[in-house]
Amino acid sequence: MERLSVTLCGWKLDNPVIPASGTFGFGYEFSQFYDINMLGSIATKGTTRERRYGNPTPRIAECERGMINAVGLQNPGIDKVISEEFPKLKEVYHKKVVANVSGFSIDEYVECAKKMDAEDIVGIIEINISCPNVSHGGMSFGTDPQQAAEVTKAVKAVTTKPVFIKLTPNVTDIVSIAKAVEAAGADGISMINTLLGARFDLKTGKPIIANIMGGFSGPAIKPVALRMVYQVYKAVNIPIIGIGGIATAEDVIEMMSAGATAIQVGAENCRNPYACKQIIEDLPKVMDKYGIKTLEEIIGRAHR
Repeated sequence: MERLSVTLCGWKLDNPVIPASGTFGFGYEFSQFYDINMLGSIATKGTTRERRYGNPTPRIAECERGMINAVGLQNPGIDKVISEEFPKLKEVYHKKVVANVSGFSIDEYVECAKKMDAEDIVGIIEINISCPNVSHGGMSFGTDPQQAAEVTKAVKAVTTKPVFIKLTPNVTDIVSIAKAVEAAGADGISMINTLLGARFDLKTGKPIIANIMGGFSGPAIKPVALRMVYQVYKAVNIPIIGIGGIATAEDVIEMMSAGATAIQVGAENCRNPYACKQIIEDLPKVMDKYGIKTLEEIIGRAHR
């Protein structure tokens, strides 16, 4: 349906709905529930250079209007993703994906991004800079404008496809980070990643998650995500993929009004495997309700 279509860096999506990395596997797992070709795209599971088994269990805790996870980037490693996971996805999905890459050093980001760039199924490379930089004492790349810019510049030097930098909200000034990655050559921004949260067992008083803290996501974080997308849209001239608490078609319209060109659905996929399907099906009805002809026309309308 043309009225739902959006364009990201010259790539036209049938609709703006993209399952977020880490909440939709490598995509093919959901093909047993519905035809995943109806999705705008798929952000594939965060991929690192080496295979990772993730953090010790328990690593998920429910909470009011959301969840906390400390899965720890469990994945089979970049070479296995390309040789085994992408071929499985191609059997059931016939569009390009947003390939999410994570790393613990600039060299690791560069190596993974370069390999993703060579894959025909990849439309956008999404760089998760929420990982700790092991070369600089464990500080997240995404909390320092200079480090964020360095990763961006290094990845852009070895890629030809659009690079979107996924920003962490666990900073004092997200606008400065966004401006830094734009100046370093980023083609777009994905935001926000999870907030940091914890839960404690009422019987023992001990942390529920073995890692103590984890990424807090779900509907409860939507106001924070909306505020940050609004702020960054005002400050940069590159497109934003809005993420954070999106569970309904109404949420999509609100996020796009704040400044997002497309959106990602995260925690809601864990609660309802049909979430993205239902959002796409509901969008035309909700658009009619609010007199919206096309989604393109509402991008950033809060600023007009």
